[in-house]
Amino acid sequence: MRMPTADHPPGKETSPQMRPDTVREMSERCTRCGVCRKNCAFLREYGLPADIAAGYGNNPAVARAAAFACSLCGLCTAVCPEDLDPARMFLDLRRDAFASGKGDFAAHSRLLNYEKRGTSKRYTWYSLPADCETVFFPGCTLPGARPETTRRLYERLRADDATVGIVLDCCCKPSHDLGRQEYFEAMFSELRRYLLTAGVRNVLVACTNCFAIFSQYGEGLVVKTVYEYLAARACIPEKQHSGIVTVHDPCVIRMEAGIHDAARTLIRAHGLTIREMEHSGKRTVCCGEGGAAGCVAGDLARQWGRLRIREARGDRILTYCAGCAGSLSILTPTDHLLDLLFEPERTLAGKALVSRAPVTYLNRLRLKRRLRKNSSGARTRERTFVLAPQANRKRPWFRLLFLMAVLSAVAGTGLAGISQ
Repeated sequence: MRMPTADHPPGKETSPQMRPDTVREMSERCTRCGVCRKNCAFLREYGLPADIAAGYGNNPAVARAAAFACSLCGLCTAVCPEDLDPARMFLDLRRDAFASGKGDFAAHSRLLNYEKRGTSKRYTWYSLPADCETVFFPGCTLPGARPETTRRLYERLRADDATVGIVLDCCCKPSHDLGRQEYFEAMFSELRRYLLTAGVRNVLVACTNCFAIFSQYGEGLVVKTVYEYLAARACIPEKQHSGIVTVHDPCVIRMEAGIHDAARTLIRAHGLTIREMEHSGKRTVCCGEGGAAGCVAGDLARQWGRLRIREARGDRILTYCAGCAGSLSILTPTDHLLDLLFEPERTLAGKALVSRAPVTYLNRLRLKRRLRKNSSGARTRERTFVLAPQANRKRPWFRLLFLMAVLSAVAGTGLAGISQ
């Protein structure tokens, strides 16, 4: 396999960094037992975590580049008998690479542009009613792929509490996982400070990636998934259904048993039987999108999807991450848990309404427009805080190509999910 290569010519590194502590710990404590490599194509290709850590001393650039082929899914950490955290080491190596001027890949530009739009004035919208202490944070992917579901879920939350607000914004997890820590912290901290200053104390998320970010960096804010919220209310569906499904637990919340249980509670409430895959819960696997590994090591990333196909054995997969749903649905019948909750018949028939890019961008804009029109918020804003990502290339022709793609998609497929 060709080693991922950062887009810089050979030469002296800028801002050389000290070896991350996780690299030293891995070198000293890893016994090379091989348990982590059993189900990981990345480790089978690049070597055991201890081998990669040891190689850092001889050639840091090789170890750093290898880290970008890892999905950061954390399965290695979950199964390590020595309680080591290889996934954290690979994230630290990415941060080390970026700080040293060797972490800028052209292959990541599309993802970073997606993130940049998600935090822009055009796509963001904050609507906080009077006395708002709780906001719904749907994330980036759900509003684009399932705008009507997003809107209905928000209305469901407001039916319980009219003071619940909504925030359309991006948590910047792509930058976080690509090692752009300074940019990530600046962007997320601005979001967090605004919410706290506005009196918000609770965040309900629909995206498990957002849950991970708010859990780790959202000091002062209590984060919970909408799945836990809904399961705790024990809502009984109007109609029961029969059938067997399986569940894909997003790898980013593999240690969150409470969220796993809540998802299954909601599924069983519809009368469905769950057949668990070999890898689930704490030992779940990546959908193939984790860590943006597919940008530089597509063949490795695709092996996760092939594993899921084998383990699903033809059963319909239900997951509660919009990114996972989008990735796996290309390979095998897969739906979002929210599809089941709001459109059970269509979902179980394989006809759930889901949009794909570039229509997803128009869906997000239309959802924002509708929410803005119907806003009763005492406090609203569009985000204008800007911090240029380090070494993120600007392509003046990108906007034109993007607009052409959107117009082409609209002409061919139309818009899904949001009524006027």
